[in-house]
Amino acid sequence: MITEKISRHPRRLVADERGAFIKCIDGLETHLPAFTGEVYVVRAQPGRRRGDHYHPQAREWFTVVAGAGVLVLRDISTNERLELALTAEQPETVMVPPGIAHVFVNSAQAKTELIVVAYTDRLYDPADTVACKVD
Repeated sequence: MITEKISRHPRRLVADERGAFIKCIDGLETHLPAFTGEVYVVRAQPGRRRGDHYHPQAREWFTVVAGAGVLVLRDISTNERLELALTAEQPETVMVPPGIAHVFVNSAQAKTELIVVAYTDRLYDPADTVACKVD
């Protein structure tokens, strides 16, 4: 089952009158490599989606830091599907292993952009990104 392959890590949102702070990766997560991969930001406008691919080798960690959206996952070996509603107000980091297709969807009814901070345990390699419509 997908829920046994991914891992979810609740995060602490520290907010005050200046703004907010969230640790997306704190070094205590499972499956972290001994070397540094890449950290990047994914943005999706209302009504848009980002992803629709899987990685044969890379593992990724995702944390929504602004807005809200749905992370849709599909196991390419079993075709099992899972939807996770993620928000910046209740932050958590989701680890997606190799072989799980994924896409972030920002609702057409959303009034704000969805912003996700991501980490991958590998340097970018176009051969490790396989286009795959999740739904």
